[in-house]
Amino acid sequence: MTAQFRKGHGTGNDFVLLPLGSPDPDPSQVRRLTDRRTGIGGDGVLRVVRTPDAADPAVQAMAGRAAYFMDYRNADGSLAEMCGNGARVFARHLVQTGHEQPGEFAVATRGGVRRIRIAEQGDVAVEIGRAEFSRLRVAPVVQVGERSWSAVAVFLPNPHAVVFVDDLTAAGPLATAPVVAPDQLFPEGVNVEFVVTVGERHVAMRVYERGVGETHSCGTGAVAAMVVAAARDEAPAATTYTVDVPGGRLQVRRDDAGLLWLHGPAEFVAEGTTSLLD
Repeated sequence: MTAQFRKGHGTGNDFVLLPLGSPDPDPSQVRRLTDRRTGIGGDGVLRVVRTPDAADPAVQAMAGRAAYFMDYRNADGSLAEMCGNGARVFARHLVQTGHEQPGEFAVATRGGVRRIRIAEQGDVAVEIGRAEFSRLRVAPVVQVGERSWSAVAVFLPNPHAVVFVDDLTAAGPLATAPVVAPDQLFPEGVNVEFVVTVGERHVAMRVYERGVGETHSCGTGAVAAMVVAAARDEAPAATTYTVDVPGGRLQVRRDDAGLLWLHGPAEFVAEGTTSLLD
């Protein structure tokens, strides 16, 4: 038995997309699909599901606001609340296949309903929502080898630990996950962003993504970096930052209502059939 797939990316953050009607992959199948040597390869899997048909009742409850659910899995098979780059790729697929029309529509995620703004061509904008900061009195500490840094915990709703460094090479190769303490702050793991200031309203970052490893980009990570940078810069409430990632460039905008929007490309590079879901 074979199943259809598409391969897409947003600033190098790449995904295997399973179209509407695809079987629900188990964690081992996700790992096979995303394996870069024996599978299709990717940082995660996006599966298109009609929101009323989602297995989770909490997602089904979003059916009145979003027709489709982005069922996102990290490369290791674990679930994630949200994926900013993945949401843009998911939205591009919905428009290209006629499931949605260009303009504005909403997508259901495990982190809630997210609005999409998309044209026939060009960048895609996804509403990330509002940032939530940790209420713990002790700031998390990120450690890589012998080096450690104080971090800022940000939830979007994915958990992030944002570290400002003098140089993006300071953390080394990031072959394994940074150690983040205290453990109780991130019981399900955390994405760690290392950020430098490039210029006015302009930062660059690299990221270690939970369940994946170091990636070329992380959409919610870019938003987390922007939020912390804006606080450091005492930027106005409504502001826009450029965020450079190894895979390209993103724009993060905070509007007058305090909502955060991620703007960036979404491209498909391949499609075909696979037997990895047998």
